[in-house]
Amino acid sequence: MNRILIVEDEERIASFVDKGLRANGFTTTIARDGDTAYDYARTGGFDLVLLDIGLPGRDGFTVLRELREARVTVPVIVLTARDSVRDTVAGLEGGADDWMTKPFRFEELLARVRLRMRTAARAPEVTVLRGAGVDLDLRTRRARAGGDTVDLTAREFVLLELFLRHPGQVLSREQILSHVWGYDFDPGSNIVDVYVRALRKKLGQGVVETVRGMGYRLSRG
Repeated sequence: MNRILIVEDEERIASFVDKGLRANGFTTTIARDGDTAYDYARTGGFDLVLLDIGLPGRDGFTVLRELREARVTVPVIVLTARDSVRDTVAGLEGGADDWMTKPFRFEELLARVRLRMRTAARAPEVTVLRGAGVDLDLRTRRARAGGDTVDLTAREFVLLELFLRHPGQVLSREQILSHVWGYDFDPGSNIVDVYVRALRKKLGQGVVETVRGMGYRLSRG
């Protein structure tokens, strides 16, 4: 199982990323300051580091530089609110493998994490998810249902992928909002219901089941 070190001092963002990665099969550890992050990353026990820049103790740039000076080669994706070209160049030249600016959407972060870890994967990467009579091609971002190819919007794709990766599991509206819409979601929104209806219209009414008082799950049929 791939282990990821999340280095983030803002609790809300750390929790959001942690829950999303765990839901997708990763093992995670959270470090909330630069000194702890540096010590953890040097152990060699992680396959990837998600690194914030603005940290207590050592800042992210210092952590990254010192890791590379210590010949620690673990892939690092920088997550930061800084969006200047200067900061981006500094991070990449300092040894970062990728750079994402906050706020970000979880599906993009997940795609970048998988890309960085792909070469180390022990098993061939799954490119088609299947369930409830639906095939979802992760490369073409299209679904097939009843022999027909269906085009999905970006959010519909992520929502369907979430259901297919958790067959039989009831997902609450809050879990779906967090995964698909990110950490700035409005918990009072009915957007999940709207998108579930859209999936049913495109793929069939029985694809996603409503579990009263709990949420939704992929149909077992």
